[in-house]
Amino acid sequence: MSLPELDSSLITLAIAVLTAGLARGFAGFGNGMIIAPAAAALYGPKAALVIILVLDSLPVIPVTIPAFRLANWRQLLPILAGACLLLPVGIWVLKNGDVVKLRWVISAIIFASVAILWAGWRYRGPRSIPIATAVGAVSGFLNGLAAIPGPPVIVYWVASAANAATVRANLLVFLFFSEFISGANIWAAGLLTAKAVMTGIAVAPVYFLAIAAGWSLFGKASEQTYRTITFVLIVISATLALPVLDGILRS
Repeated sequence: MSLPELDSSLITLAIAVLTAGLARGFAGFGNGMIIAPAAAALYGPKAALVIILVLDSLPVIPVTIPAFRLANWRQLLPILAGACLLLPVGIWVLKNGDVVKLRWVISAIIFASVAILWAGWRYRGPRSIPIATAVGAVSGFLNGLAAIPGPPVIVYWVASAANAATVRANLLVFLFFSEFISGANIWAAGLLTAKAVMTGIAVAPVYFLAIAAGWSLFGKASEQTYRTITFVLIVISATLALPVLDGILRS
């Protein structure tokens, strides 16, 4: 296996990865929603899933380990269990769906997720284990389909009684474990191609440095500022990666 050539596609992906790393470092989320549409447009939805898997494994360990002691494991475990249930279903849909239609679906999910999160809608109902498991199941399906497990758990957790530091730690730990669960299913589905893996490895250093830079920014501005910047970046990425704008993204 060898690294891919430094062409316009790889440079464009690196820019998206740089942006996503900054978002992940200072906001704790948004990376998948930024990388997924760009990577799907450049390399296809199946390769995008693998690229995000590579990026969200080893490079995020340094910023995830400190979150382990802050996370609420009683809240995390039911959601992780639920994520295991429907993730294979999402991967099956990805594996058997039409590429262009899948890209439209992925973009639509991302835009809907941003609209819900930006509008401030939060889940304020009961927080039983079955409900937490159901939230995890929806997240798992989205993870398998487009590597964007974050929105359901963000909506569920942000309105909880937990403080911002705990919520952010929960998200970091959940996304970390989601990638390892996803990896096993991607391998079983035969989607773990050498080309996609090496593409992820090629831009991993950019992602690592961007996460570190974003992490250093945390606490230097209001949480609302972080969220607003992240949402804007997600919308820009998803818009540029719409199938009708392929010429713009590749140019």
